[in-house]
Amino acid sequence: MGLSKRIISALLFSASSFLSISANAAGMRVQVADQLGAPVMDAIVYAVPVSGKLPAAKPAGAVIDQIKRQFVPLVSVAQTGAAITFPNKDNIEHDVYSFSPAKRFELNLYHGIPAKPVVFDNPGLVVMGCNIHDTMVAYLLLVDTPYFAKTDANGHANIDNLPADSYKLMVWHYRMTEPNALPTQKVSTGSDSSAKFTLQLKTE
Repeated sequence: MGLSKRIISALLFSASSFLSISANAAGMRVQVADQLGAPVMDAIVYAVPVSGKLPAAKPAGAVIDQIKRQFVPLVSVAQTGAAITFPNKDNIEHDVYSFSPAKRFELNLYHGIPAKPVVFDNPGLVVMGCNIHDTMVAYLLLVDTPYFAKTDANGHANIDNLPADSYKLMVWHYRMTEPNALPTQKVSTGSDSSAKFTLQLKTE
């Protein structure tokens, strides 16, 4: 077989493999509202396979910025084991820290980007602050799954590329009245998978 034919054959094989994987994956549309029926922004929804099967890929990293004496975004989600970078884009120094059991750490006073990201190797909630600016706060939820999303201003979230399986679908928000009692639904992937949650939230 000539070189061009081998290249074409390889491309066709790759395309067919991709289509096969895509055919076995689906999306999950989630709507989150509060006890008054208002849409909830920045709720984290995540799906844990009932089978326990997870991809072997390394958890994706993430970035939490410091801009105008605020953490951006306020709420983040990552898979357990992810490495998170904390760039300081202000013209003043920040001292980022957390006393949360899931990850205790401190990035002493610095500008720019720290030399190394912080690896979050335990599941759970990490609440972060700045030792210099008490009004700065951020929430990072570490989950044992790569299938997660965050709701927009309309309370909508989409979890894409879910392999065919049954899942425990859970939701969390930093203003939940009972943060340790996560609302949970059992769902299965399909061509039109969707779920709705109503959360009891504290007033801001």
